[in-house]
Amino acid sequence: MPLAAFPKCFIDSICVEKSMTVYDWIEATATMDIDGLEFYWPMTPADDPREIDKLRQTVERQGRSIPMMCYSPDFTFPDRADRQREVENEKHALKICRDLGVKFCRVLSGQRRPGISRDQGIRWVRECIEELLPTAERHQVVLILENHYKDGFWDYPEFAQKQEVFLELLDAIPDTPWFGVNFDPSNAITAGDDPIELLQAVKHRVRTMHASDRYFEGGTLEDLKRLDEAAQKGYASILKHGVIGRGLNDYDQLFAILKAEGFNSWISIEDGPDPEKGIDDITQSAVFLREKMRQYDLA
Repeated sequence: MPLAAFPKCFIDSICVEKSMTVYDWIEATATMDIDGLEFYWPMTPADDPREIDKLRQTVERQGRSIPMMCYSPDFTFPDRADRQREVENEKHALKICRDLGVKFCRVLSGQRRPGISRDQGIRWVRECIEELLPTAERHQVVLILENHYKDGFWDYPEFAQKQEVFLELLDAIPDTPWFGVNFDPSNAITAGDDPIELLQAVKHRVRTMHASDRYFEGGTLEDLKRLDEAAQKGYASILKHGVIGRGLNDYDQLFAILKAEGFNSWISIEDGPDPEKGIDDITQSAVFLREKMRQYDLA
């Protein structure tokens, strides 16, 4: 089972502050015990084919690949034209994924905007994802629906954040080789759900996994729910990422379920958010995950 890493702790450095480049990130991971790098769409030079080729070659020279693209479409805009724009943008992302050698591209539901009913939101998102499926097949890239909390640049949390809504949306999408689940156990915790229960419900459609660990600092899950009711960019300050294996998730149960299901695809480390210790934290997370993978015969 291959292991990748995502630059969670360097997103602002690369995409906002511009104090770090994608190549800096690639170089910083050179000594990590990982097999690939998950990319984030805002740090991808999507309109420069030569730069895309250069990035792919740079990673491949390390003996690695770019297996996953962290993309954040927003399919809950009330205006149909806005939703269609989001669809066309992800179609373009799928082409760039093909050029980078990416095999899995994330798809989301969108923001949980006030006033959008559950039925209405499910219908909008289903229509958008179904329109993407032929493009995914054409480019040979699998769309992976994540049980997501919130994109760092969004105002509101994920529309399908709660397990019951996520499962309803998942069941509405055809079972096809070009669509599946990117399972994130920590996001289940932030939704107030049991990550083990959710994994049991979706294990037959899991194609990739975000390995992460969360904890609360200076607040509780109820505090998080209150904070999420108001529009705010980024994550609530009481919600923290940590070194994997030191937070709220039970990786023994998670890996036992994956083993029993025959899972052998990519797991990507989502660690952070402190750039000062990010490389060390990701390195420690990789050590923990490699040991668990060996323990459950997933290496």
